[in-house]
Amino acid sequence: VQLQASGGGLVQPGGSLRLSCAASGNIFNFNVMGWYRQAPGKQRELVAAIISGRGSTNYADSVKGRFAFSRDIDKNTWYLQMNNLKPEDTAVYYCNILIASRLYWGQGTLVTVSS
Repeated sequence: VQLQASGGGLVQPGGSLRLSCAASGNIFNFNVMGWYRQAPGKQRELVAAIISGRGSTNYADSVKGRFAFSRDIDKNTWYLQMNNLKPEDTAVYYCNILIASRLYWGQGTLVTVSS
């Protein structure tokens, strides 16, 4: 399985971006699918994730109400819609997926929120 993240860029505070993560390979039997981010000088942290078979998405408290996770099963792609972006959202965003105890990561896409 290979993951390709895209959609990052420079945006002003209050703006929006949509990140995409396209997966190649069979991800039908995934366990967990999500997005992480890593800001400069900080540890990588969970942004949003779904667990297979559960109907809800887990979000970091800092992004609740602003970010939304979605996926297109037919396209093997999942998304992170980010609204009302803040400077503290600046980070490299990574998508990942857990399949049969093996964790796969995308290469990361940089989101910079600045005026």
